[in-house]
Amino acid sequence: MKALVLEEKLKLSLRDFSIEETVGPEDVRIQIKACGICGSDIHYYLHGAIGAYVVREPMILGHEAAGVITEVGLQVKNFKVGDRVCMEPGIPNLRSKETLEGNYNIDPAVRFWATPPIQGCLREEVVHPAMFCIRLLDNMSFAEGAMMEPLAIGMEAAKKARIEPGATALVIGGGTIGIMVALSALAAGCSKVYISDVQQPKLDIAASYPNLVPINSAKENLEDAILGYTRGLGVDRIFEASGYGPVYPGFFRCASPGCKVVLVGIPSEPVSIDVSFLQGRGISIETVFRYANEFDKAAALVSAGKIDVKRLISKTFPFEKSVEAYTYAAANHPDVVKVMIEL
Repeated sequence: MKALVLEEKLKLSLRDFSIEETVGPEDVRIQIKACGICGSDIHYYLHGAIGAYVVREPMILGHEAAGVITEVGLQVKNFKVGDRVCMEPGIPNLRSKETLEGNYNIDPAVRFWATPPIQGCLREEVVHPAMFCIRLLDNMSFAEGAMMEPLAIGMEAAKKARIEPGATALVIGGGTIGIMVALSALAAGCSKVYISDVQQPKLDIAASYPNLVPINSAKENLEDAILGYTRGLGVDRIFEASGYGPVYPGFFRCASPGCKVVLVGIPSEPVSIDVSFLQGRGISIETVFRYANEFDKAAALVSAGKIDVKRLISKTFPFEKSVEAYTYAAANHPDVVKVMIEL
């Protein structure tokens, strides 16, 4: 089938790729209709690796996708041919300790699309377990369905923050994940969310949502801005979603006493924190790695009109221009949040 293949670092091709997947009794076959380009896809394209995960042979990219079911396994009862779905890209060992405890996202044996040696989903069709497919309601497009993967990360972050109604929050990082976290925090009950970045165009996009307040941290001191907005109190929740090491440990000073901090972005190098400061202010820390049981809630919120992801899709390319789409996404345009490919 046709697929977008990372041949090696900085070399992409759209070509026929030999891959055979049999529909098992609990699987479905899905014709891909939309696939988003994630930062991890771009990292593999530019660097050929992410940490210990190295692209050693041609790999199909893509893990944010939605499509239509064309075949169902014999034991699949909750889907039929023609159903529109989005898909969780990570398949854990269903008998692992982590899965049985409800934390299947941190199962070491998880098989995640476009993570070497697992092939991705930017191709004509995939076979996937039905239990990791989520039905799209009629008022959701395939492109919106493909956005459920990054939104699920935001939902996981909001869950970890245990947001109370009326709370205030700060999100550091105005990219796709940062804005998804901010929207999830609002949906979870925050009254106002401040979002900081150094790229004004991305902040302008965030500011188009009600109750998202942009802070350009290249032009003003983040701590001073937050303390000014909150009358010296600080915020109730902080989400670090940039993964940019130099923001540590300063952003903790934006926290109110008893603040819960959720670390979403993954720094490329170890960072330093002031433990005594955290203890004195009663700050607790949670971390996020992917998500568990959030896709269905994310889709429900989008379908209900509680979260609008459409405006975050900055540019759409047809499948036959996938290489051009990746080149465009890798250029890191300041006014681009999500690049989408439609098949």
